[in-house]
Amino acid sequence: MSDDSSWSEYSNLVLKELETLSTGIAALRDDLQQVKQELAKIQVKEDKVDELKVWKEKIDEVVSPSQLQSAIKEIEDLKLFKTKSVTIFAVVQFMMAAIMWALNVFK
Repeated sequence: MSDDSSWSEYSNLVLKELETLSTGIAALRDDLQQVKQELAKIQVKEDKVDELKVWKEKIDEVVSPSQLQSAIKEIEDLKLFKTKSVTIFAVVQFMMAAIMWALNVFK
């Protein structure tokens, strides 16, 4: 009977160890799944970076960053010139209308 009790204790100990190992393996599987998800996210980001590199190379073939900055500055200058021109034209038109009115009234 002593052998049976020691065997049952030993088998219980082995079962507990197997359960502990099973729990550990399940936790490792969960961790591995999380690592795989993170790796997939990183791969997506890497693909986006590659796409941006290709886009930048294409843009650099068309215009350099300094040329692009210069063009933007010229556009801003032209917008300012247009605003000034339209304002001056409107003032001159108003003055011409006022002069014509004055000529008609005082004649």
